[in-house]
Amino acid sequence: MRLLLVEDDDRVAAALVAVLGRHGFQVRHARSGHEALDALVPDGSDPYRVVLLDLGLPDRDGFEVCSRIRAGSGVPVIMVTARADIRSRIHGLNLGADDYVVKPYDMGELLARIHAVARRGTGTGGDQQDEKQAGPLESRGVVIDRERRRVSVEGRDVPLTRKEFDLLALLAQSPGVVYRREQIFSEVWRSGWEGNGRTLEVHIGSLRTKLGLPGLVEAVRGVGYRLIPDEPVADAGEAGR
Repeated sequence: MRLLLVEDDDRVAAALVAVLGRHGFQVRHARSGHEALDALVPDGSDPYRVVLLDLGLPDRDGFEVCSRIRAGSGVPVIMVTARADIRSRIHGLNLGADDYVVKPYDMGELLARIHAVARRGTGTGGDQQDEKQAGPLESRGVVIDRERRRVSVEGRDVPLTRKEFDLLALLAQSPGVVYRREQIFSEVWRSGWEGNGRTLEVHIGSLRTKLGLPGLVEAVRGVGYRLIPDEPVADAGEAGR
C-alpha cells in the first residue's frame, strides 16, 4: 500500500517511515505542503491510499493543505498533529479529513486507523480498488472466493467457520503485511484484543491445519500475524508464537 507522509520534522518522519516500512507500506515523505500537493498530482503510478498530514508545516498550514487535497482528490487524509483542542479536531474533520490523531499516539492505533480509512476505498482509483477487493484472492495455491465465502487449496474445497474465513480473508488482502492483534480483533471479532489472545491462537492453528499449509500464516512476535506471500518479504521481524 502506498502512503504519503507529510511531516516537516525529519527525525519524526524517519522513525515513522521505518515502522511503516516494516508493516509493508511504501512511504513517500513530503516535508512541506507544496511538496505534498505536488506528490498527489497523477503521474501514472499507483495512487496513494492514505495521506498522513501534520498540521505544523513550514510553508502553509496543514488545514489549508487538507482543503486543497480534498478539492481535487478523494484520497483519505489522517491528520496527525500535536493540536489536541476540540476546535482543531472539529475544523479538520469539517474540512474533509477522514480521521484525526493527536501526538503522541500509539503506533498500533495509528496502523489500525490507516487500514480503516484505506478500506473505505475513497482515494483516487478507489473504484478500481473496490473492484479488485470484490474478486477472489489467491496466494500460494489458496483461492479465497469472498462472494461465495469459499476457500480452496490446489482445487480442493476447504470448509471453514465464519471467523476462520474472515480471518483468512483479512490477512490475504495484503500478503506480507503484518496485521496487529488489536486490528484483527477489531475487524474480525468486532471487539477488543485484551484477554482474547488464546482465541486468536486457536483460530490461527485451526486455519493452518485445515488448509494443510502450516507455514502460510506466520506469527510475528509481539506484533501479530501475516500471510506469507508467494515471494517472502524481508525483515518482517522475529517470528514465533
